[in-house]
Amino acid sequence: MPVSRRGQIRRVLLTVLWYNLFVLGIKVTVGLGTGSLAVLADALHSLTDSLSNLLGLLVNHWAKPEPDRQHPYGHQKFEAIAALGIAVFLGITCFEVLRQAVERLVGQTPPPQVGGLELGLLVLVLLVNGGVAQYEQRQGKVLDSPILLADAADTLSDVWINLTVLAGLLGVMAGWTWLDAALAIPVGLLVFHSGWQILTTNLPWLVDAMAIAPEAIAQVAQQVPGVVECHSITSRGVVGRQVFMELHLVVTATDLVTAHDLSEQVEALLQKHYGPAGITIHIEPKEICHSPKSVDTLESNRGNDHA
Repeated sequence: MPVSRRGQIRRVLLTVLWYNLFVLGIKVTVGLGTGSLAVLADALHSLTDSLSNLLGLLVNHWAKPEPDRQHPYGHQKFEAIAALGIAVFLGITCFEVLRQAVERLVGQTPPPQVGGLELGLLVLVLLVNGGVAQYEQRQGKVLDSPILLADAADTLSDVWINLTVLAGLLGVMAGWTWLDAALAIPVGLLVFHSGWQILTTNLPWLVDAMAIAPEAIAQVAQQVPGVVECHSITSRGVVGRQVFMELHLVVTATDLVTAHDLSEQVEALLQKHYGPAGITIHIEPKEICHSPKSVDTLESNRGNDHA
């Protein structure tokens, strides 16, 4: 039986996850064995890659979420809660790495002890990351998967971080003992940035922030002949993962069947632009359209209510 596209993406993500865990284990071993803060910060960045793979697997699993009785709007907020937990963990750990780096720079902790074995292991990590990035990028293009392409780009950035860390350890071996701690700071800040991106990407799920501008939704809906006006538009979720929309349509149709057909056309067009999406449409006759405006946002409705 041929494997579906989602199954192929899941298989690639699982393969990359195992490689990332292998790389993470090497970095943690080398970092703890040598006392290198730069390597430990790099290990923390690899941890973010592994957690991103896990989130990618969750996204792939719920790519076509099926609601149930207890969760009529699907299960995506569980993923957002997990992602926020990851962001908090990264923030706390990153702060600890930066604190130790500053202490080492001012001479409060001893410099790392680096040997040829540790350098050889980090070269192995560099080769594995390069191979994984090329493999994931190739599969992402074949499967037309934004998740794989984005993760491949992130893995490719690890290669440059690996080179930076290797340069730092070579500097330590040459007598520049301060270089390891100095390089740990930018690597740690990069990890902090990754945590911030996770936070800002997933927070809209939990606070039901507007996902799409009402004007943009109205513009798409009014492409369907027979739609006179689109108003009372709301949206929430994250475009590309799952969004929910509610809108009112004023239509020229005079019978229920035609009006229903218009709403189906609007829904199909919105799905094409913003799907996957859960869309609720309320149909109204053209006689209630008393003004020439085409968009009546939720904010203007509230303003009129207070007037």
